[in-house]
Parts: sequence; C-alpha cells; structure tokens
Amino acid sequence: MFFDPMYLVFILPAILLAGYAQLKVRSTYAQASQYSPRSGMSGAEAASQILRAYGLHRVGIELSEGQLSDHYDPREKVLRLSPDVYRGRSLAALGIAAHEAGHAIQDAKHYAPLVARNAIVPMASFGSSASWIMLMAGLMINSFNLVLFGIVLFSLVVIFQLINLPVEYDASSRAKEVLVSKGLISPDELPIVKNVLSAAALTYVAATLTSILTLLYYLVRFGVIGGRRED
Repeated sequence: MFFDPMYLVFILPAILLAGYAQLKVRSTYAQASQYSPRSGMSGAEAASQILRAYGLHRVGIELSEGQLSDHYDPREKVLRLSPDVYRGRSLAALGIAAHEAGHAIQDAKHYAPLVARNAIVPMASFGSSASWIMLMAGLMINSFNLVLFGIVLFSLVVIFQLINLPVEYDASSRAKEVLVSKGLISPDELPIVKNVLSAAALTYVAATLTSILTLLYYLVRFGVIGGRRED
C-alpha cells in the first residue's frame, strides 16, 4: 500500500485547514510587521525584559536561522528567535517573542501540560517514525497484531498533539497579558498582537486534526473499527 485514495478523503479537511493556516500566518505576520510598538523594543529586548520580570535570569536568548523558526528549548533553557523576531521592532516580533518567553515561564512554573509534553516528546518522535514501519511489516507478513502495534505507536503522536494545544494557547495567553502589564505594548496595540498569535494557533490546530484523522484512517483501513481488515 503506497498510496490509498481513501487516505486523501480522510485527510483532506486537515490539508485544507493547514494550507489556510499557513496563508493566514504569513499574511497576518506581514501585516503586523508594518506596525512598530510605541515602546520601540525589538523582539529580543522584549523577551529579555519578560524573562527578567519573572526572575528567569538563567534563560538565554539566541539568534536562530530561518523564518518563523522561533522556539523555546526546555533542555538548554534558551529562547531561539528568528532574525525577523530577534531584531524586528514590530508588533509581530514582540508577539512571537513574548509567546516563546511564555513557554519559559511555563517551564519555570512546572506547568503540567508542558511537563507532560516534554515527557512524551521522545516517545512521540519514535512513534511517528516507527509506526509506518510496523504497519507495513504487519501487512507484508499478514500480522494483525503488528498492525495494532503500529497504530498504538502512532497514537503517541496524537496524544502529543492533544497535549500541545493547551501548552501553545496558554503561552499565547501569558504573552498577551505580560506585554500589556509590563508596558511593552499599549492596550490599543494588543488586537494586532492577538491576530498574530491567533493565526499561529491555527497551525497547531491543523497539526492536531491531521494526526487525529490519520489515526482514524488507520483504524478504518486496517479493520480495527468497521470490521474490515486489510489482508
């Protein structure tokens, strides 16, 4: 089984949402990049102020290559910001930088969903790569148990995505609150930042939907539900 049209039927809604999310992120980010915050801060400066305000003096801030490559590394305790965010003096840059700083705050406060997400990352990574191998091997040797094992492995990816959603939404919520409360943006600038963070959140929703629909496809395709096994 190299390509199954049935898979496209299952996954099409997620593909459409993912495409829309990417367009939304790029257009919203480009629009928000045209607005400079009254504070005049860059993304790196804003992130630094947020970290200091929460006593996170040991969390570093580094420049990361690539567009929209921004992330927080909980193992290294460092924010990695793309050039446009690190150096950018726009509301878009401040919103993204504050979102990543929000993850550092979550880490410091041992926010339960983040702890759970960090714990499942290695298993989800293994499940993502190994599940397809198990499924194909199960088909080749006609082993339904091996197919089930592959589906269980892929379920780890779904669990990761489901845990990731509240982590990302909470980080955005923290970002919006701290940007205003610390005077990094004014209240009337907040709607533009909200638009950027809401658009970014759509990408996580699309990723979650993709994993859920893929799992559903596997369950139906291999007869776990619906009563028809693939022989």
